[in-house]
Amino acid sequence: MASILDTARSAGCFQTLLAAVEAAGLTAALEGPGPFTVFAPVDDAFAALPPGCVDTLVQNPPQLARILKYHVLAGAHPRDRLVAQDTWDSLEGAPVPIRRADPFEVKNATVISPDVTCDNGVVHVIDRVILPG
Repeated sequence: MASILDTARSAGCFQTLLAAVEAAGLTAALEGPGPFTVFAPVDDAFAALPPGCVDTLVQNPPQLARILKYHVLAGAHPRDRLVAQDTWDSLEGAPVPIRRADPFEVKNATVISPDVTCDNGVVHVIDRVILPG
């Protein structure tokens, strides 16, 4: 089994997320033992953000790190555990709302591929970038 970041690299649809993780200085953390639960936006999710948004965030690593940490929970939580409660605290500190019915949603994003198991956690692939607040 591969790590969260190795899994994202091999999938081929997380290039923007991987670049953002690197720009925010979070690569070492996500390559660590964890475990983590990552809500991973696909490249199309970043492309749907307003023009220039990603570039602006890359130029502001602390803000970028804050947004990325909102996509991460401590511990490895599969879908059946996540839907057992309404919200979970992100590593950023803000609660992440979970829609407990179908479709499985995280805040305003639909989970398009749940429960991708990795050596250091679990990934849920989402169709939008989620923001704290």
